[in-house]
This record gives sequence, structure tokens and C-alpha cells, in this order.
Amino acid sequence: MSESKNIDGKIIPVKNEVLTIPNAISLSRALIAVPILFLHHASGKEATWLIVAFITYAFISDYLDGLVARKMNQVTEFGKIADPLADKICALILFLYGVFIGVIPLFFVVILVVRDGLILIGSLMIKRKQGKYAMSVISGKVTVNVLAVYWIVAFFFPEREQTIAFLMWLSLILLFYSLGSYIHRYFLIQKKGAEFN
Repeated sequence: MSESKNIDGKIIPVKNEVLTIPNAISLSRALIAVPILFLHHASGKEATWLIVAFITYAFISDYLDGLVARKMNQVTEFGKIADPLADKICALILFLYGVFIGVIPLFFVVILVVRDGLILIGSLMIKRKQGKYAMSVISGKVTVNVLAVYWIVAFFFPEREQTIAFLMWLSLILLFYSLGSYIHRYFLIQKKGAEFN
């Protein structure tokens, strides 16, 4: 039946290991927000090379963990939830700090938290019924990157008000679009019984 077709396109072997290099990379990204905020505050809210280095690492690691997992055959159940969860934790810390210093509006963070909460609940429900987590959708990864650009511009170029406003609205559109993609995927898996990695 077409409903049983693997919705990820191809079957990827998934292991039950936890202590892997890709998982360590994902978890490090969840913690990277702490030194960024400390350095940002200590530098008088100015960009420093060290802050830029941490932000660059956060960007690279978001792709590196998945790339390493596939190349080393280390795609794991833990990694499927650790990767997006690391993104959400890092983003939440950075955007809450943005609200605190007045460069990010509170309503934006409320929408971000509600959206991420819904996705997390859906993931847990899939895990409960199907026995495994579903991988992130590509629109979710794109959204994370646009959110990162929005945060960087708001933090380090606050005078660029039009650019910040554009990035904020683009981020909101992508937040809702990617939420729709997750809901569609949830429906395919839970209601139609589609196979997934």
C-alpha cells in the first residue's frame, strides 16, 4: 500500500546507542548559548571574535552532527531527539536573553515556545505509539538557520531596524510553515501508518 511507503525516501539504519560522536556534538550545541551570553554581557554587548567563533561552531555543528552520524553509520534514536532538542534549548536561551535586553519582542518568544512545545509533544506521542522518534523535517532545519540570522542581526546590528523586522516576520512565517510540516508528518505516521526512519 502507498500508505506504508517510507516517508523519508530511503531506509536509514538507526541504532540504540547514546555515547556517539554525533550525539556529543548535538549536546555541545545545547550548551553553547551559555558562554555566548556570558561573553556578550562581559563585552558590553559588543561582538568579539570569541563570540563569533562560538556562533560559527553552533551553525556548523547543526550540520556536522547529522553528517557525521550518516558517514559513520551512527544514526541513533537518542540522536534523533537530541539534535532538534539541542536547537530548541540553544534558541530558547538566546531569545529569552534577547527579550531581557530588549532586542527581541516577548510575543515572538511565546510563539517560539508554543510551537516547539507542540512539536515536542507530537514527537513523544509518535515515540509512545510507534516505539521510535521521527527525524526532523527539512523546513525545521531551514527555520533554525533563519532564526539564528535574526538573532545575530538583532544582537549585533540593532540599528538595522528594517532588516530586523524583515527577519522577524520571515522567521514567524517559517515557524508556522515548519509547524504545518510537522503536523502533516505526524498525521501520515499516526493516522495513515506511514513507515519512517
